Amino acid sequence: MDINGVSAIVTGGASGIGAAAARQLAAKGAKVVVADLNAEKGEALAQEIGGAFVSVDVTDTEQIQAAVEKALELGPLWVLVNSAGIGWAQRTIGKDGEFGSAHDIDAFKKVIAINLIGTFDAIRLAATAMSRHEPDADGQRGAIVNMASVAAFDGQIGQASYSASKGGVVGMTLPIARDLSAVGIRVNTIAPGLIDTPIYGEGEPAEQFKAHLGQSVLFPKRLGVPDELASMVVEAVTNSYVNAETIRVDGGIRMPPK
Repeated sequence: MDINGVSAIVTGGASGIGAAAARQLAAKGAKVVVADLNAEKGEALAQEIGGAFVSVDVTDTEQIQAAVEKALELGPLWVLVNSAGIGWAQRTIGKDGEFGSAHDIDAFKKVIAINLIGTFDAIRLAATAMSRHEPDADGQRGAIVNMASVAAFDGQIGQASYSASKGGVVGMTLPIARDLSAVGIRVNTIAPGLIDTPIYGEGEPAEQFKAHLGQSVLFPKRLGVPDELASMVVEAVTNSYVNAETIRVDGGIRMPPK
């Protein structure tokens, strides 16, 4: 699928995997809408790649729709990358046997709202816009790539909410791909492993911690880098025969219980 001259939306596009995906899509000729809450980084990236920034909280339908409308101003919308997400770690129950120390239910709901419901909301709105334009010679009208996690399969202790949200993204990939096949829109999901992003901090202690984490990866024994995920995003977008798939990009890691 040729994306030169079309528009694309990347949620969570201001940093990490999202930013790397935005850069690589732009390098292929797409006009990218960086949809993120971080205006400083988002605007800087949009200027760098010749795209546009839209402030988007993916729990707000109107803000997602504004990103879709901005993308349509730049060109026909052919690409959506759902990279916005948050993490949370907490055990299901506390050590004291009290109800009050059990997992924070509002935190659980927030993770689901952002990682799962926000992803679906972006899909339904972007796909609606994609369905309006003329298909290419292969009958395609667009491609959607979601970001899940290996936690969807190998969730660790304390990752109940995060694993549930990412497992939901994996679980809805096939039915949405089947649904949108009627209008020529492909849907795939990528499940990253341990990726070197700002979440781990900076400085020597952070580097030592990341090196230790990397030893649990099958091969190569290091954390992945955002560009390695972004290249898979581009492949899933441009390879017209990749559809309804969840692809692990994780160096072969299988996460231990903790």
